Amino acid sequence: MGFNGYAWLALLALTTAQPLWADEPSVDEARDALSKKDDDADSAKALEQVFQAAEQSYTLLKKGERTLTYGFDYSLLRDTQIQSVRTGDEVYSVVTQAEAQHTFTNSFTFDYGIWDNLTFSMRLPLVAKYDTEREIDVYSLGDISASLRWQPWSSARGKPVTTLYATLGLPTGTSPYDINNNNDLATGSGFYSIGGGANMSYVIDPVVLFGSLGYTYNVPVSGLHQVRGGRELNKVDPGSAINLSMGFAYALSYDVSLSTSYQMSQSFKPTYTFADASFDGTEQTSAIMNFSLGLRTSPDYIVNINAGFGMTEDSPDVLLGLSLPLDIKGLKAP
Repeated sequence: MGFNGYAWLALLALTTAQPLWADEPSVDEARDALSKKDDDADSAKALEQVFQAAEQSYTLLKKGERTLTYGFDYSLLRDTQIQSVRTGDEVYSVVTQAEAQHTFTNSFTFDYGIWDNLTFSMRLPLVAKYDTEREIDVYSLGDISASLRWQPWSSARGKPVTTLYATLGLPTGTSPYDINNNNDLATGSGFYSIGGGANMSYVIDPVVLFGSLGYTYNVPVSGLHQVRGGRELNKVDPGSAINLSMGFAYALSYDVSLSTSYQMSQSFKPTYTFADASFDGTEQTSAIMNFSLGLRTSPDYIVNINAGFGMTEDSPDVLLGLSLPLDIKGLKAP
């Protein structure tokens, strides 16, 4: 609602709330009545709140504040793998394996404000996977992750907001290097990961522009004894990755916003060390377009629904998601 809308409301209040014989208000009183108050609805503020709920990477809590968010995500990945399997001395056969993996993830994210400009987060995922081609399923804990988000400079109107972050991924899910690939599915990466980067956002009412750039180092895994293609796999160097994202959020009203983002990840060549030789894998490029709808159902309750699709062969084909805050008694700081 712009200035004209507030002016009409103020004039209506002046003409209906006072008797006709009341004294004519002064110029200062009229100016005060028509001016915008601090507690009036603000589209830019509402947009940023909805945006922050949808893009947790850009949200910082006040010192002592705590939030718990539930998220549900679904992804579909169709792939065909071609493997060379050794059946004898220097004799190989080509095996083609089709996959159609449906992944359902229920996650709980806890955020805690250490300082006003430093927030700690931890994410606990519960993963269910089902391969319709091979009729294999698994239900297990995924990889737990923790992060710190730090805002080195205070926010100022008309200037971009910069947030630095550091992440740690723990291999708590089922490792792909500890299973039989022909009969089982993995719910985790199988290795530790350490990452860092920067996020930026800029409000141009009624639009928020945002972007992110980061680097992830995946820690090599050793001491393996997994048979792959007739050979024993002993060590894996997953390779590092560079992550990039950009997009914008648009406020349709005080309570509804739309967000569009492009996310890209470039993973460098992994190295597989077998008992008798080492091989380099191929680089992977993942690119995803994502669309999100933010709905404010109450002053402190925002629900986000998102849908996306992969743009490369290394990306999931279909992505669906839902996130909402959980109000648990005693969770919020007094």
